[in-house]
Amino acid sequence: MPNWGGGNKCGACGRTVYHAEEVQCDGRSFHRCCFLCMVCRKNLDSTTVAIHDGEVYCKSCYGKKYGPKGYGYGQGAGTLNMDRGERLGIKHDNAPSHRPATSPNTSKFAQKFGGAEKCSRCGDSVYAAEKVIGAGKPWHKNCFRCAKCGKSLESTTLTEKEGEIYCKGCYAKNFGPKGFGYGQGAGALVHAQ
Repeated sequence: MPNWGGGNKCGACGRTVYHAEEVQCDGRSFHRCCFLCMVCRKNLDSTTVAIHDGEVYCKSCYGKKYGPKGYGYGQGAGTLNMDRGERLGIKHDNAPSHRPATSPNTSKFAQKFGGAEKCSRCGDSVYAAEKVIGAGKPWHKNCFRCAKCGKSLESTTLTEKEGEIYCKGCYAKNFGPKGFGYGQGAGALVHAQ
């Protein structure tokens, strides 16, 4: 005998889910309005859902609760707050008191592996993902510009003088040969009597 009016039970509220309002996830059925993150209660879909032990989360809350922890695993501006995840059910032991490091660079990575080189233009740390080598020195990609005109440089278009880098045009104007016949433009070679 057919099951008239019946359907699967919702994984969140336990009531009957009819086909028109059904969302399936991990072998379970949900009402569209019940398919919410367990923490922040945002609506979910197939691109934003993450499942852990039968519970459904948005990817953001899942990452905060079950993802890797520590330096470098932040997610945008939200990493600057003091949220330690208590509302996600994360329990923290009392942390040992903080001891100042003896090294001037307090990054654990820098202490272990010797730190980052300094940019020849601005003096800030240059990490591998942003490092350009020019004239035998490290530079940020944004600092790798002509000292006179600010034009972006490449290793084939730079010239170096006294630790500073220049485009070929500015180098020729400022440090090239001077005098009759070394001007620029068509009028430079004209001899006036």
